[in-house]
Formats: sequence, C-alpha cells, structure tokens
Amino acid sequence: MRSVDEHRQIIAALLPPTPTITLPLAQTQGRPLAVELVSPRPLPAFDNSAMDGYAVRAAETAGSSAAAPVVLPVPEDIPAGRVDGPALAPGTAHRIMTGAPLPAGADAIVQVEHTDAGVDRVAITTAPVLGRHIRRAGEDVRAGSAVLPAGTTLGPAQLGLISALGLPEIAVGAPLRVLVLSTGSELVEPGQPLAHGQIHESNGLMLAAAVRAAGATAEQRHFVSDDPDEFLAALDGAAANHFDLVITSGGVSAGAYEVVKDTLASRGVEFTKVAMQPGMPQGAGRYRGTPVVTLPGNPVSAMVSFEVFLRPALRAAMGYACTERPRVRVPLAEALTSPAGKRQFRRGALDRASGSVVSLGPPGSHHLRWMAASDCLLELPEDVTELPAGTLVLVWDLES
Repeated sequence: MRSVDEHRQIIAALLPPTPTITLPLAQTQGRPLAVELVSPRPLPAFDNSAMDGYAVRAAETAGSSAAAPVVLPVPEDIPAGRVDGPALAPGTAHRIMTGAPLPAGADAIVQVEHTDAGVDRVAITTAPVLGRHIRRAGEDVRAGSAVLPAGTTLGPAQLGLISALGLPEIAVGAPLRVLVLSTGSELVEPGQPLAHGQIHESNGLMLAAAVRAAGATAEQRHFVSDDPDEFLAALDGAAANHFDLVITSGGVSAGAYEVVKDTLASRGVEFTKVAMQPGMPQGAGRYRGTPVVTLPGNPVSAMVSFEVFLRPALRAAMGYACTERPRVRVPLAEALTSPAGKRQFRRGALDRASGSVVSLGPPGSHHLRWMAASDCLLELPEDVTELPAGTLVLVWDLES
C-alpha cells in the first residue's frame, strides 16, 4: 500500500500555485498576503498625544502639586484632526485630545485628571514627566520596514494595520475553484423522503464547507448516480468551466458499481490503497487536464481524507504560510489499539486544561456523530498497535 506521506505529495503536486490578484481591502478577509508588506509610511505618522490633557513644557511645570499648582494660560485647543499645528509658546499650555498632533515646543502631556480641567487657564496639580504620554512618529512602524510576511492570513488585525498604512487594496493569492461531486444512486437530497435502501447525502455539503473553510471556493453538484455517462458528463462540465480541482466522494472501493473507479481508471486517474484508517481507498490524477482527487464514500473517511491530503495542498497552492493544522504531543487519557501497518486517525477531544486527549467513538468510518463532536484528530503511527494510557500521541487541532 502507498504511504500517507507519499499520497500527500502526489496530491500536492496536482495543484500549482494560484495567481496573485489585487483586491479592495474589504474583500480580502481570510485571503493570504501575496508578497511581503513593506510599510510606505511611519505609524504614527506624527508625534501625538496618548491622553486627553494639556501639552506643556515639562520644565515649566516641574514644581506643580495639589498644594501649589502651576497655573498657565490656555490659548489653543488641539482636537484630533487639527492640521494647522500651532506652536506652544513659552509659559502656556495647549488643551489637547488623544491622537491630536503634539505642538512644536511641547515635551510632555499632563493628563486632564491632574488638572482643574480649565479652558482659558489651567491649574496643573501634578508635575509631568518629560516625554510622558507622547506617541512618537514611527514608534509602532518605521517607514520602509517589513510588517507582514507573505502568506499571512488577513484577519481583522492585519486588515486594520494595512488600512492604517493608507493602502486601499492589497495583493493576495487567488482562491482555487473547486467542484465537489457526490456519487451514488442511493443518495437523496436532505428534506426529501427516503425509500428503503436510500440515505440522505452528506458528503457534498460537508466537503464543500471544508473547501471554503480552507480558503477556496466550492461548487457542489447534487448528485451523480452510479451511471458512467452521467458521471463523465459532470466531469466534462468541470473541464469546460475551468475548475482548478474536482473532488469526488464514493465509488472508489473494490466492489461492483464503483462508478468513479470504473470510469476514471483508464482516463488519467490512478487508484490506490493508502496505509491508513479510515480512508484506505484513494485516487488522484487528471481528467482532460483538470486535477481530480477521489475520496472514499463513508463520511468519516471522506472528512479525514480531506484533512490529511487536501486541506494542506489547497492552502499551499493558494499561498498560505500556515498550511497544516497545529499539532501537539499530549498524553492519552486512555489505552488504545491501532491496526498494524496502518496510520490510524482517531477522532478525539483535547482537554486543554489538563493537557490530555481522549478518543471519541469507535474507529469505524461511518460514525459521523463522533466526527462532529471532535475537536481534534489523534494520529497513531503505522508501527504501533498498543498505546497505554499516558502515551504521548500526535494530536491535530481542528479548531485552529
């Protein structure tokens, strides 16, 4: 059987890097930054006040106290946004608001709480410290400095920084366009009645959601029966519409009526068994130039296979710096067994308080309930069959 790592490499090789696109900043949330961001200007752009209060010369107010306040005239108000920048004359104070530009000549800010809050004249009751409560130009970001590396996922804080630097648009990695096909004549759309032997389709919606969560776009096709002509027509449509990837689920095992395997085995897709549980039957290749990855039909097998093979490949192709789920080694809260020669992925719950992990549900590939209840995967090596409680195991954090 093919190893997990080898199959990961084969799928990754199907997806070349996506092009770079420039978008308005408001449309880039969740996208990866295409190139390193170098600041075009300093932040702050000018010296400004960190407090509401009064701009003064520290030496002129050095002896102030509650018992003997220093009283100064206040000839100017400087709200945030004032642009004319009046200089501070000796022996005066300017009332200033947070974020307002520091007047020339001032070297300290007295908090309004340390004054009588006067408007025409102010009594200062606490001596300020030289330079206190002043934000210096470039204190946060120097002009020409690198502030975000390529591949950074643009979240709220990153978008706030880019906007503060005055950039209305930014270059990001383009999302992959993915078509998700669920195969099986037994599948019925949720909300429709079931005949005996039919099931409500779940893989398509689940995999399309996983594709979108990884940063790509997904179109779901409802549903493809076990008919080779219908299946090929769906694939021909994908090629004609220039999808970057087609993901199928079902029809890849060794039995009869395996429409995906029977149709694509002679058309550019290689089918194999991967030494893992769940998710052993897999396929990958190209149909008419379009990358195709075929996943097993059991829902847990499909979801685990997506996490192991497709999510990192999708994110790498789109330029994300973080392509893998965070992984930690933590002790097992229970004893487990694992099949010899296969890498097992068990669903689990990570106890973040105690730093241990427990498996959830049996290892079977149809127990979707336990997949939905899990916040992590336990990766158990191929060469281990018995794991006593307390054994350190590799855990994939599915919530990060």
